[in-house]
Amino acid sequence: MAILENIRKRTTVLILIIGLALFAFVISGIFSSQDFAGGKVGSSVAEINGDEISIDDFRRKVETASRRFGPNASNMQVVNNVWDQEVRSTVLGQQFEDLGIDIEQDQIINFIKQNPGYSQNPQFQNENGVFDENKFRQFLNDLKTNAPAQYELWLQDEANIIQSAKEQTYFNLIKAGVGATLKEGELEYKLANDKVDIKYVRVPYTAIPDSSITVTKAEIADYIKAHKNDFEQEASRDIRFVYFEEKPSAEDETAVKESIVKLMNPTIEYNESKGANDTIVGFKNTTDVAAFLDRNSDIKFDTIYKAKKALPAKFADTLMNLRVGETFGPYRDGDYFKISRMMGRKANGSVKASHILISYEGAERANPQVKRTKEEAEEKANELLKEAKKTDAVFTTLARENSDGPSASKGGDLGYFQEGVMTPKFNDFAFGNEEGHVGLVETEFGYHIVKVDDKEDIVQIATLARELEASEATTNALFTDATQFESKVKENSGQFAEIAKENEYVVRPVNKIKAMDENLPGLGAQRAVVQWAFNEDTKVGDIKRFNINNGYAIVQLTATYAKGVMSVEDASASVLPKIRKERKAEQIISANTGKSIEAYAKDNNVSLSNASALTVKSPTIPGAGREPAVVGTAFAMQEGATSKLIEGETGVFMVTVTKKEEAIKLDNYSTYANTLRSSGAARVNSAVYNALKEAAEIEDNRATFY
Repeated sequence: MAILENIRKRTTVLILIIGLALFAFVISGIFSSQDFAGGKVGSSVAEINGDEISIDDFRRKVETASRRFGPNASNMQVVNNVWDQEVRSTVLGQQFEDLGIDIEQDQIINFIKQNPGYSQNPQFQNENGVFDENKFRQFLNDLKTNAPAQYELWLQDEANIIQSAKEQTYFNLIKAGVGATLKEGELEYKLANDKVDIKYVRVPYTAIPDSSITVTKAEIADYIKAHKNDFEQEASRDIRFVYFEEKPSAEDETAVKESIVKLMNPTIEYNESKGANDTIVGFKNTTDVAAFLDRNSDIKFDTIYKAKKALPAKFADTLMNLRVGETFGPYRDGDYFKISRMMGRKANGSVKASHILISYEGAERANPQVKRTKEEAEEKANELLKEAKKTDAVFTTLARENSDGPSASKGGDLGYFQEGVMTPKFNDFAFGNEEGHVGLVETEFGYHIVKVDDKEDIVQIATLARELEASEATTNALFTDATQFESKVKENSGQFAEIAKENEYVVRPVNKIKAMDENLPGLGAQRAVVQWAFNEDTKVGDIKRFNINNGYAIVQLTATYAKGVMSVEDASASVLPKIRKERKAEQIISANTGKSIEAYAKDNNVSLSNASALTVKSPTIPGAGREPAVVGTAFAMQEGATSKLIEGETGVFMVTVTKKEEAIKLDNYSTYANTLRSSGAARVNSAVYNALKEAAEIEDNRATFY
């Protein structure tokens, strides 16, 4: 009681303390939150040249895009697609704002008129089949009033249309400044058509062994410093993992196989309600196959008759040769053990045919452009029938050139079909005539010149199947193995590979993973692994187990690479060959300076070679490869002159020009100037955007949210 009394006396104090604690908690949350006072990472997915992209807006766009892409696209594919769109619209939008580019309503309509999705939609066309602006506006008004959700989708489409129209205006302004003079056209012509013949000597860099060239870390560092732009890298990670895949063991396979074999023949089971044994009919003798498979099979009875090509390829011949009532199996097909029973056979039950449809005005589904009468159609069909029956006739060509049917583009080929698929008269003709027969059939669609291309047997097969799955004992053993391996390597993280080898596990490395990667070779889509590898708390050597769809992966982080210029160690693999090549060139040139071309060849035990009709546009020397510096040097020399030693791509060259041939002069080079102008304009869209993007300051926070 004394304690309670003391508490009552201090109620006010307690309330004050609790209130202050709660207030401190709230205040602490506000000031530590990244959403407060410019905490950009908490509220924005990106900052592009100072403009923020809100994570909330970004998520809404991802959600909308996800619905548009459907289930076939992964979440990260959708995120990255939306990201590319946002970066593009922001980078270009900043340009539009600076230049004052805007789109008026009439420009939007003009842009829509150019879009076949709108302009060719009959809903928006007048009686003459022309896009009607008023119909389109009325449609939008109806949406706004009667279907707000669909109108919101239109507003998104409208925003995309406005963006596209602005881009078109912006890029057209740039293209207007892209040109080429006649002199530039002449140069383009000469670069492609002036020719030079040479004889040359090449001492390849491979003549000097790599092992004879010593390169220090300091030299590699100097090379990187002099070529920084070539060695920029994104932040990335290296990992390695051991994958414990959940799959059936040999014992599991045997158990499934035995269980399916047991269902073949009748079995005796005790019936408690009767107090007597019942005979349970087996798959081989059951009269109600569908009910039997419903109870006992992982694949239900498919009543459709199938051709040989629709059966499992490995067993198709055997299955096709079964007699009605005969069974085959057990056999393994993919992840199933199966026993198949022949239920029925139809000789020539599937026909392959081609046709030429000659339609007429008023025929069912006739193209509105077809204006011929029925009599004219019949006359034309009979003419084509005579042509098609000729021994040298090419039916596919006749169909492509004359058929009014949708199969015209495929040479009239209708593929294989079974009884009852085609309209009755066509069906009867195809199944009632021999292979190779050509004839005329009239249906509600018009006149058909039909060729029976092939016939094949079809069969109805019932299949008793059991899927191969890992048993509980197998999955328990897998979990134990994964757990034990994880425990051992965590205790000895430096011996990951050695411990795996002791247990005969395969270690798989994955190098240079980027922050927004999703798919990992050998594991598939495993975003969680990538996020863990890039987590600030994850250090090199750390190990973690990941539960994946069908097993476990024990993953170790093995290396981290910071964004920026590569380290000497990381760049050495690509730098070493470049430095060695430079050193070899120096050695070859130093040892051979002042020699004639003959002496250069003799002293280096190589032969003189010839190359003819070389051009600047195609600077490839037969036997040596692409050598632009060598060919360019040859064009700068006089006929008969011999060059000094030239450092080429594959070796050190000495060249003598044996012949120079100038291209025939043209009266006008406008064609080449126009080609230059067109190719330059065609590159504007991608080149300008890529340049703007490269110059932009982009802070990418996607990895924080996804």
